Amino acid sequence: MIKILYIIFLSLIVSNCAFKKVVKHHGVPFLEKKQSSLIINKTNKNDIMKILGNPSTKSKFDNDVWIYIERKQTQSKLTNLGKMKIYKNNVLVLEIDNYGILKKKEFYNKDNMNNLKVLKATTETGFKRNNFIYNFMSSMRQKINDPLNKRAENQKKISQR
Repeated sequence: MIKILYIIFLSLIVSNCAFKKVVKHHGVPFLEKKQSSLIINKTNKNDIMKILGNPSTKSKFDNDVWIYIERKQTQSKLTNLGKMKIYKNNVLVLEIDNYGILKKKEFYNKDNMNNLKVLKATTETGFKRNNFIYNFMSSMRQKINDPLNKRAENQKKISQR
């Protein structure tokens, strides 16, 4: 009887173990397949919303830029202690003109993103000590800290003694 209980207990444990990896999905599913149905200079905003839904990010420049993201993660090997590993990372950038027509479409996958080169240059601050804004702000700070100019008068009295 005890052997039968052990067999039932072990079979329950083994049957509940899944051999499929756990996948965490974020964004638009099947983005690569869906983006192929978008046609430049023919597809409009309504068609895009019907096919892909709301964009992950919208930005407004001369034209609208809509960004769609698809990201899938799964647990890595046991040696990495089950940390999540990205195995699918797709980004679709759509540029829409003022009339609502798709003008430009760029699709990036995980391999394309690895090949992107990032510029290492830095920008300089536009705030130098010898410009008008610095002088103006310094005088304003001085007036706020000493509105009646008593510090300067006290400094003169001390230096005269």
